[in-house]
Amino acid sequence: MINSRMSGVINADNLQSSIIGQPSSKRGTAELVKTTLFKKEPDGVTYRIPSLLYLPERHTYLAFAEKRTSPSDSDAKILVIRRGTITKDGAIQWSPCEELSTAQLPDHRTMNPCPVYDRKTQTVSLFFICVRSNVTECRQILTGRNQTRLCRVTSRDHGATWGPTADLTDSAIGDAVGRWATFGVGPGHGVQLAAGRLVVPAYAYYERVRCLCLWPVPLTVKPRALAVYSDDAGLTWRAGALLGAASCECEMAEVVDGEGVAQLYCNARHSGGVRVEALSRDGGGRFEKPRRAEQLVEPRKGCQGSVVGFPAPEPPTGGGSEGAGRTRTWLAFSHPTHGESRLNLGVYLNRAPLGRSGWDPPMVIHRGPSGYSDLAYSQEDQRFSCLLECGEKSELEQIAFMSFTLDEIRQTAG
Repeated sequence: MINSRMSGVINADNLQSSIIGQPSSKRGTAELVKTTLFKKEPDGVTYRIPSLLYLPERHTYLAFAEKRTSPSDSDAKILVIRRGTITKDGAIQWSPCEELSTAQLPDHRTMNPCPVYDRKTQTVSLFFICVRSNVTECRQILTGRNQTRLCRVTSRDHGATWGPTADLTDSAIGDAVGRWATFGVGPGHGVQLAAGRLVVPAYAYYERVRCLCLWPVPLTVKPRALAVYSDDAGLTWRAGALLGAASCECEMAEVVDGEGVAQLYCNARHSGGVRVEALSRDGGGRFEKPRRAEQLVEPRKGCQGSVVGFPAPEPPTGGGSEGAGRTRTWLAFSHPTHGESRLNLGVYLNRAPLGRSGWDPPMVIHRGPSGYSDLAYSQEDQRFSCLLECGEKSELEQIAFMSFTLDEIRQTAG
């Protein structure tokens, strides 16, 4: 076991500062405990695409990643996991890295971990995609020939063991997959709505126009985010409608307004310089027209980001249109804050996510190369955790775990 209190970047002689983290004097940056969970190996083996899930009944984190033989997407091989258990003194003990040998299909590579937890049945459904070996995403988009499968494994013992892979492509997506050049889930985490629905964020490269020639290839392929959801505790799944504007890798969170009405919020990667966000009033079946989140800048080539909802610490006022976006739910969002490159991963706060985009300036939790990330929230101690790609010279050097409070976000952001 690795004790994260003893392996952070801050000296752990002071127990409280090691667990909680201390904001630095430099505004906009927080110096927090950083625990390396997955590290690039000398032979080139690289760990990418962090995914984080918190299980409150066991006070346990599940940290997932892709194991690759090189940084290239086409060299992804298998998913790996580490389990982190919170001890009585507040430290986190991490299990050794394990390969998820059941989460794969023959002659395919496994990618995009995206778990969702059913609180009622205490079942973890780990979604991922399996892509035909030696077939790149670019090739699928250029030819319009999808070689990707939607897959899932489940655990009923809080991530200790996992069942066999189930291929849900035909049952969940159906004939619609014929118009998709390729697709993915998350990556990151799914969410269970208050009504019980399980929601997994996803995206598809939709073929709008095909060439009517001897070799029918797509003329126009655009990425669109969507939700995949289940209303029967994960027995059956269904894909919702695609967003009405360009949108790619995404995450979702349930937001409850001042009158107790819930909506599903989607935050998606976008090629237009900033993120896009959209709301669904029917739990992911269909989303309203996406809007630009001007405060959430994208690097030139874009990057995945993570969003998590949590109870607002201040009571909402008003409600509906009169409430000017006031909600019982706030949002936190993690993403590189640099507008050109994947640098300086920050955490943004939104106190009114149902109104026009109202994100506060970010708290930077890693200054330097940063990439994909995933957030989790623990309601019992009101703490956030982030699993992020980061390093000194490259964001592919390691995947690290960090933890912080709402007060630290509010005090350090700017």
